[in-house]
Amino acid sequence: MPYFDAASSAPLHPVARQALLASLDEGWADPARLYREGRRAALLLDAARETAAEAVGCRPDELVFTSSGTRAVHSGTAGALSGRRRVGRHMVLSAVEHSSVLHAAAALEAAGGSFTEVAVDRTGAVDPAAYGRALRADTALACLQSANHEVGTEQPVAETAEICAEAGVPLLVDAAQSLGWGPVAGRWSMLTASAHKWGGPAGVGLLAVRKGVRFAPQGPSDERESGRAAGFENIPAIVAAAASLRAVRAEAAAEAVRLRALVERVRAAVPGLVPDVEVVGDPERRLPHLVTFSCLYVDGETLLHELDRSGFSVSSGSSCTSSTLTPSHVLKAMGVLTEGNVRVSLPAGTTGEEVDRFLGVLPGVVAGVRERLGAPVPVTPSPASTASLVVDALGRRCPIPVIELAKVIGEVPVGGTVTVLADDEAARLDIPAWCEMREQEYVGEEPADRGSAYVVRRLL
Repeated sequence: MPYFDAASSAPLHPVARQALLASLDEGWADPARLYREGRRAALLLDAARETAAEAVGCRPDELVFTSSGTRAVHSGTAGALSGRRRVGRHMVLSAVEHSSVLHAAAALEAAGGSFTEVAVDRTGAVDPAAYGRALRADTALACLQSANHEVGTEQPVAETAEICAEAGVPLLVDAAQSLGWGPVAGRWSMLTASAHKWGGPAGVGLLAVRKGVRFAPQGPSDERESGRAAGFENIPAIVAAAASLRAVRAEAAAEAVRLRALVERVRAAVPGLVPDVEVVGDPERRLPHLVTFSCLYVDGETLLHELDRSGFSVSSGSSCTSSTLTPSHVLKAMGVLTEGNVRVSLPAGTTGEEVDRFLGVLPGVVAGVRERLGAPVPVTPSPASTASLVVDALGRRCPIPVIELAKVIGEVPVGGTVTVLADDEAARLDIPAWCEMREQEYVGEEPADRGSAYVVRRLL
């Protein structure tokens, strides 16, 4: 069964498995002890730190291992904010950061601080100049991912890091999605990553804090990992994480070329195979293994289940998934369709035959889901006499409000309007996105007795 969700968690790399098994026999002792077993464990830990630091592009004494990528983000943000508390309690981040960064910003706000989200364009990228304008005299920390987890768009980290450096603000880079493909360029101040994203074992994160960054670890002090990550180190997992990072880096250049070609095949083929689909993310500045597209008139959760039944494991940023009932904050910030969203992220070793099988299955799966939801079938519109219509979709979840809109838009004349009454949060995003895709005019949102009224004017 093809696994196409490497962006969530990559399969364990063979080198990681070998290193993990070998170090279970050698790295079980306390590396802080001076006897033979402790010294052996300490040597393994030091070697892993040097290997990881080389891949990151920092000094070994600037890098610590944490229990996860999320813990690395939370420790990094808390330590930097505390270390620069005399500067202020303001934080800048992009609107498409990983949830761990958003949670850190929310915690800062709850504690009396503040944060500014920098908007992104329709590809999901920030404008470095706009990011720079968000910096203030009281900004203690800036955060910017190296590449987006949901759509794969690479961010202008090097340019943004220069702006932050000139302003004297440290920049924390979430490199979880990109570190396996190469180092992060630029004058960043801190960097975080997660081993299971590149094929290492889960439960190992990296936090790099470059010399000169004011940093005050939070929580009870601990003598391990420079006081920045409390608790006994999981040396076998750390060794496996470092060894697999080195291995995937050695393979990255060739594998990136191969997977980029496969992803380009998906990007080019899907719009022709599936009607009413939008491929999202930057077509050029993107991760080599990831492609995301959104399908009109499709329930994202059902679509994923049907693809799973057809033998393909993919992910979604749709609001209609089992893990969340709110629209993806990334797709929302980009202003693209949130429903029927599919993220395909290919692990190393994916074959062209597997991708072709996926492209062969996808059209039938989407058509089946649309048929069950009652999606409109394209027809030649009849002459319309009603200048305006009201569609009551209250109490119904997207994509139903969009489907009902699409069914009746041809019943009003060009220049006429359709008002959709809906109380699902996703409608606020998906109705304007539908208008963008179908070249109709989104007039705007109006108050209603229940929910909201979304007004669309027919242009075609």
